[in-house]
Amino acid sequence: MYGFWLARSDGDDVVLEDGTRFCFLRQQSDYGDSRPNRCLADYVAPHGDALGAFAVGIHGAGTLSEGYEAEHDDYRSIMVKALADRLAEAFAEWLHAEARKAWYAPDEALSNEELVGERYRGIRPAFGYPACPDHSEKEKLFPLVGAADAGLELTETFATTPAASVSGIYFAHPESRYFAVGRIGLDQIDDYAVRKGVPLAEAERWLRPNLGYEAAVEVVR
Repeated sequence: MYGFWLARSDGDDVVLEDGTRFCFLRQQSDYGDSRPNRCLADYVAPHGDALGAFAVGIHGAGTLSEGYEAEHDDYRSIMVKALADRLAEAFAEWLHAEARKAWYAPDEALSNEELVGERYRGIRPAFGYPACPDHSEKEKLFPLVGAADAGLELTETFATTPAASVSGIYFAHPESRYFAVGRIGLDQIDDYAVRKGVPLAEAERWLRPNLGYEAAVEVVR
């Protein structure tokens, strides 16, 4: 499942024409040179642009793997999961090529070596990965692409089922690159929570692995 929508950047966010707002984070590294501190919103123009999104999944692998586990055949169980993961990634790569040809690169003709080296224009970062580490943004993405129609669902912690699944967003900007946000401070988390419209503690919860400070731990009684 994939599609394209009219969009614009709004600071460190990207806003679609229907009002959907994807919130992003900016690198906080002090390089000491001319390299910019990147944010994914930098790859979308402020006065009108486009953004793509996608979701793919491999069904049936979980049931097959559980069957092998019930037979105490750990090897086949592991191999089924590994193959399903590879198929999901391959499907996502193929779908990205189809999206590029339908969107902004209709004449793209790359060799296998060039495809493996990702020498095409554009990127497809996934929520939860280094450039956009907040998994909870998938909650906005899934309705957008109709992921439920393809049998994909989110758990309460925003993991995807089936497990062999890939989802994310497409950026077409010729200078778009993958990067890692890295460690982020309280000031950026506070700003992010305001933009996202959630309490600070909730933003800290989903971004805890990226925090550059020790956040208070909420005690559940």
